[in-house]
Amino acid sequence: MFERIGRRSNRNWNITENIAGYLFMIPTILVVGTFVVLPILYAVFLSLQKVKLLGGIEYKFVGFRNFRQLVEDERVWIALKNTAEYVAIVVPTQTVLALILAVTLNAGIRGKNWWRILYFLPTVTSSAVLTLIFMWIYNTDGLLNDFLAFVGLPTYNWLGDPAVALKGIMLMNIWSTAPFYMVIYLAALQDIPQKLYEAAELDGANEWQKFIYITIPILKPVTFFVVAIGVIGTFQLFDQSYIFSGGTGGPNNATLTVVLLIYQAVFRNLQMGYAAAIAFLLAAIIITITLIQQRFFGGERT
Repeated sequence: MFERIGRRSNRNWNITENIAGYLFMIPTILVVGTFVVLPILYAVFLSLQKVKLLGGIEYKFVGFRNFRQLVEDERVWIALKNTAEYVAIVVPTQTVLALILAVTLNAGIRGKNWWRILYFLPTVTSSAVLTLIFMWIYNTDGLLNDFLAFVGLPTYNWLGDPAVALKGIMLMNIWSTAPFYMVIYLAALQDIPQKLYEAAELDGANEWQKFIYITIPILKPVTFFVVAIGVIGTFQLFDQSYIFSGGTGGPNNATLTVVLLIYQAVFRNLQMGYAAAIAFLLAAIIITITLIQQRFFGGERT
């Protein structure tokens, strides 16, 4: 009898505990549902519609016509090419630069706290402000061309030449984003047990060997995080391209990116459904690349 009462009491307690757990989850479920799940579902709905915005919102089901238009739209392929080139150059460069800066600051140089602040300043500066400053630097008679001419190198029309316009944005973003990833690497470096390096020294390892065989393998999960965040951020390039080109993606579509193309589809061409289809294409690319990165970088844990 007492055993039955005990089982019933435990069962009632478990039910009460489960109810309390679900009640605590309600705020999170509401936030995620409102700001994540519902927008995704609405975007799926939009991607299958032709939306009329002027004179009242009207929806017309067109099936996968918006996605077929992606394949036929030359500007989509140009935007993908520009974005892929941007990602392929910026992500590896900023990752390597961040690691070099972190290792340098972790080596115990004099005034390293001031160097950290100095390196990190571009990260906390407004992206729009940085872009305007670099546009002034990139001017045909700006500081960069003056410097190139002074050292005897050729000068460029950084804002008007399609061959170098996107590279100007790359240089700016590598300089401004590498310090953010430097801080992540620096925190990870300071968490590596010093006894590993001491043991390696006893075995006769030099600094380069310790870096290759101890630091790099231990930082592999951190590198996966840095690269994944870098890929997601670079694929979403918008504001610098918009400001550089005045929203056109010029010169000659040289700075046209996928997100800028989505902006143009919505706010210039009023093609909500088509913009949603482009957004899903971008999301699919980012997810695929992130999964591939996880396959090569994310399998190990420290």
